[in-house]
Amino acid sequence: MKDLEIILKNREGQLALMGETLGENKISIEGGGVFGNGDKAIAHFLVSEAERAVEILAEVGIKVSKINDVIIQKLRQDMPGQLGMFCRQLADDNVNILVQYSDHSNQLIIVPDNFEKAKEISRLWMNKWW
Repeated sequence: MKDLEIILKNREGQLALMGETLGENKISIEGGGVFGNGDKAIAHFLVSEAERAVEILAEVGIKVSKINDVIIQKLRQDMPGQLGMFCRQLADDNVNILVQYSDHSNQLIIVPDNFEKAKEISRLWMNKWW
């Protein structure tokens, strides 16, 4: 899975066009969100076929600005504070979270500034809590 950073025009129908285009091409969106910022909107969506999605979206005029590696982290829903604890561990190890959202399985999706270090922290976290 990869995160797509997508720049949309901040107007009606753009998210619909994006979703329809990916759906018509059998590319499933597994999580993400969109945030308006003036005349643009920045979207981050989790997909399995990132390179193919970029090509398909370009055909309808939608620009993917980046493809990001992601950390997919399961948190314990029965333990309040897990988000804070995991994010604190990343921060204490000098990993900045650039993007955060959830997928359809209620897992934490993170785009970190240091993927390799974050991946190791995630592995250790899973050993500790699971």
